[in-house]
Amino acid sequence: MRDFLFAFLGSFCGGIIFNIQKKNLVWAGVCGGLSWITYISIYKYTNGVVFSTFIGAIVVGFYSETMARILKTPAFVFSIPGIFPLVPGAGAYFTVLYLVNNNYSSAAVKAVETVAIAGAIAFGILFTTTLFQFAYKIIERYKHI
Repeated sequence: MRDFLFAFLGSFCGGIIFNIQKKNLVWAGVCGGLSWITYISIYKYTNGVVFSTFIGAIVVGFYSETMARILKTPAFVFSIPGIFPLVPGAGAYFTVLYLVNNNYSSAAVKAVETVAIAGAIAFGILFTTTLFQFAYKIIERYKHI
């Protein structure tokens, strides 16, 4: 519960920074909370940071696309704050720290992990968005028959 609350607050405050409408702030916070809870749950079983982030990003994409259709709002209103808990900020920090301390091997390992996590976030959201658009086109095509 504590994890959900902190992720919710991080996404909620991120929504404030991006000037999201008040009626959508709570929903953006819920998106971040769900993504983080998903990440934590998957990580406990797989111990894989990149895979857990990918599944968390799929949850963000699914939630964002669903809420966008329900609330008649663009999906990025929910997806941008929703990924805040998943963003590998600490990984980027430690990469630079290792570089400054001339620890190049640790910097390379951390940099690759950070880029992999960022790619997992992008691919997870892209996958879900593409899936929704594909399904929507199929539904629209058969609706006119």
